[in-house]
Amino acid sequence: MAAAQVPHESVRAAANGARRALGGTFAAISAWERDQGRLRVLVNVGELAPDEEEFPDDESYPVHQFPEITEFLHERWAGAVPNAWVETAEGPEPGRAPGSYCQQRVAALRRRGRGCCVVAPIVLHGRAWGELYVARRAGQPVFDSADAGFATVLAAVISAGIAQTERLEEARRLAFTDPLTGLANRRAVDLGLDQALERHRSEGTVVSLVVCDLNGLKRVNDSHGHAVGDRLLERFGVVLSLCGAMLPGTLAARLGGDEFCLLAVGPSADEVVAVAGELCRRAAALDLGDGVACGVASTGDPIGPVPSARRLFRMADAAQYRAKAARAVQPVVAGREGPEDPVVHLVDSSSPAPHDRRRFRGRR
Repeated sequence: MAAAQVPHESVRAAANGARRALGGTFAAISAWERDQGRLRVLVNVGELAPDEEEFPDDESYPVHQFPEITEFLHERWAGAVPNAWVETAEGPEPGRAPGSYCQQRVAALRRRGRGCCVVAPIVLHGRAWGELYVARRAGQPVFDSADAGFATVLAAVISAGIAQTERLEEARRLAFTDPLTGLANRRAVDLGLDQALERHRSEGTVVSLVVCDLNGLKRVNDSHGHAVGDRLLERFGVVLSLCGAMLPGTLAARLGGDEFCLLAVGPSADEVVAVAGELCRRAAALDLGDGVACGVASTGDPIGPVPSARRLFRMADAAQYRAKAARAVQPVVAGREGPEDPVVHLVDSSSPAPHDRRRFRGRR
């Protein structure tokens, strides 16, 4: 599990619990980021030194300075729990060969006014995940072998908590992710749009929706089979994600079937329309498909009040269908055709939503 996925409150509670249980004045939990070759500190709690922060942005150490972390991958650890060990500011115990990791820890203890520490590996799914580090200030009793044994147990408890968090995170990811494209799903859009409109009401933040319908999917499914149709959906999902990345913080989603959307919070309406145009251009270049019909609705355009997510969705959806009916190669933008804008007029009419789209049939 990536370190960034462990919630701050969870990792802080784990570190504080271990610190109190072991009678330490300081504790930290670090994660081994294999791709970066570093041990990154997730949290520091207790008595912090001037160069320490509770949730540091960039406190990390190359693993070659602490090679013991990599030793836990060896087969000798299979099925076993690595034991914790104690370091002191006085250096290694008599008869113990000083390693580079020991020198680093001893130097850190002295620099920060600490007398000793106990280090316990955190092992998840049989692999080294990181470590628990608990220290006492200089002058306090040194940790003993019983403390090291207890630290080993505490590290196992922390590992179980991380595993549970991992399962919950995976369940949350699945609940808000489209399994075919890896984009967000309709549930994620509904939640994000509700939150975005709260910001719009309280802060005036511009909220925009780009709703698009992938043209030609039925033809591809009928002519080439659903596996090819799925590949077209996946390819368009990549294009949508790429275009969404042009607007920082934008959510790219598959609503279902051949319908997709972008939810942009913050960028101006003009910026969103420009990206929607780029989306149309890139979609037209895809193999097999027939481009995309794209509609845009933004609180930054004259579309009237947006009291609910439903109104903005209906506005963008109606604009998208107008684009589809007109076979437009560029996005249709709600509210940009003057006081009698047909999209706004349609949404503001009393016609039931399921029949709204049909009123654009035949219009050019």
